[in-house]
Amino acid sequence: MISTKGRYALRVMIDLAEHKGEGWIPLKDIAARQEISKKYLEIIAKELVRGKMVIGHGGHGGGYVLCREPEKYVVGEILEWMEGSLDAVSCLAEDTPPCARTGTCKTLPLWKEYNQIVHDFFYGKRLSDLL
Repeated sequence: MISTKGRYALRVMIDLAEHKGEGWIPLKDIAARQEISKKYLEIIAKELVRGKMVIGHGGHGGGYVLCREPEKYVVGEILEWMEGSLDAVSCLAEDTPPCARTGTCKTLPLWKEYNQIVHDFFYGKRLSDLL
C-alpha cells in the first residue's frame, strides 16, 4: 500500500510542476493549495531534497523548485524514494536474504508477476503525464 507520504510527495511534485517558472514556491502555498498540513509537508520536502528531486532555498523569498523538467521524472522513482521498495512481499525485496522456500513456493510466480505489473505501471508514468 502506498502511504500518505508517497501520495503527498506526488502532489507536491505536481504542484511544483504546475507552478514551474514562478520562482521559489513557498511550502505554505503548496500546503494551502493541496490542503495538507505544512508541518507534514516539511518532512516530505526535506526527503525530496535529500533525494535530489527538488531544490530547497530557505529564508525570505525561499521555497522549492523542481530539479529537472517534469517529463524527466518517473513516478516510480518518486514513489520508491519516498516509500522504499514497492515489492508486494518481503521475499522479493533486494535487501532480503534468500527465502528457503524459493525453489518450492507455489505463490512466488504470482508475486513476481504482480511486482512486474506494479513496476511497469509506475515506471511507465512520468510526472508530466499527471499534469
